[in-house]
Amino acid sequence: MQVVTLQAPGGLDKLNVQDATAPGAPAAGEVRVRIHASSLNFHDYGVVAGKMPTTDGRIPMSDGAGIVEEVGEGVSEFSVGDRVVSTFFPHWLEGPARVADFTTTPGDGVDGYACEQVVRPAQWFTHQPKGYSHAESATLTTAGLTAWRALVVDGGLKAGDTVLVLGSGGVSIFALQFARMMGAHVIATSSSNAKRERLRELGATHTINYKETPEWGKQVNELTDGQGVDHIVEVGGPGTLPQSIEAIKIGGHISLIGVLTGRQGDIPTAKLMAKQARLQGLIVGSRRHQIEMIKAIEANDMRPIIDREFELAEIADAFRYQEAGKHLGKICLTF
Repeated sequence: MQVVTLQAPGGLDKLNVQDATAPGAPAAGEVRVRIHASSLNFHDYGVVAGKMPTTDGRIPMSDGAGIVEEVGEGVSEFSVGDRVVSTFFPHWLEGPARVADFTTTPGDGVDGYACEQVVRPAQWFTHQPKGYSHAESATLTTAGLTAWRALVVDGGLKAGDTVLVLGSGGVSIFALQFARMMGAHVIATSSSNAKRERLRELGATHTINYKETPEWGKQVNELTDGQGVDHIVEVGGPGTLPQSIEAIKIGGHISLIGVLTGRQGDIPTAKLMAKQARLQGLIVGSRRHQIEMIKAIEANDMRPIIDREFELAEIADAFRYQEAGKHLGKICLTF
């Protein structure tokens, strides 16, 4: 089978496509899955680009979607031929958050899904949404579930709320889609006027060019009659958080899920206190969250936005495309 490995300490030129021996039969409680697609996330980029420590020879990619080829003894949830998609935290099945690192995350602490076949415990997967392609399903594991948890699980999103999403990456686009699916209004930011038009086509009521309007938090307040927004999906981190605090409603909810602008910086804590807002960090979600998200997707026939697909052997080019920041939505590997 074909597999991609990463030579430590990382770098896009350290991704090696090679042949490897296919895994054997699954043991009790395991399934063998033929992987057909993965999707690129900022976390994956951090691993392969050498920005996060990794093990030499690690197989990257946290997302994987494919077909069950064989089931081990005692597996009742899946059958041969089922279409499945991986989970980000394989051991966090349900209940409150209990994972604070990536030691068990595929593509980081353990081998991921940049390979054609895997044998894994059955609980590492859920069923794909009915009617989804493998590429569409592969977008859900990290980006889709992060947006779902931010707005629905932690945020308690309801119809009529107003949501602010930053940029046009995978998590932000999913957040826009989930918000519109549930009857909420969306304000979106982007530095590209062409992308702003696309965001409006996807359902954003208002868009803001954050380069032309550096103090976009004030404009958000103007667009909401001085009230601010109920929810913010904050992917930037310290560089954007001050503006998000400016834009949040009194008693609103900010989901801190990204560090695109760095890992630390000055935060206007006094204004956060005055807003009495809830600032909550999160990392993806549980297997139960993923199952619930997929039920909602099926009930509403929501489809993810895929910008471009690459073959597995083009994985370095796919990450270079992500690095350029020209995409809107998800970038996928199909194989």
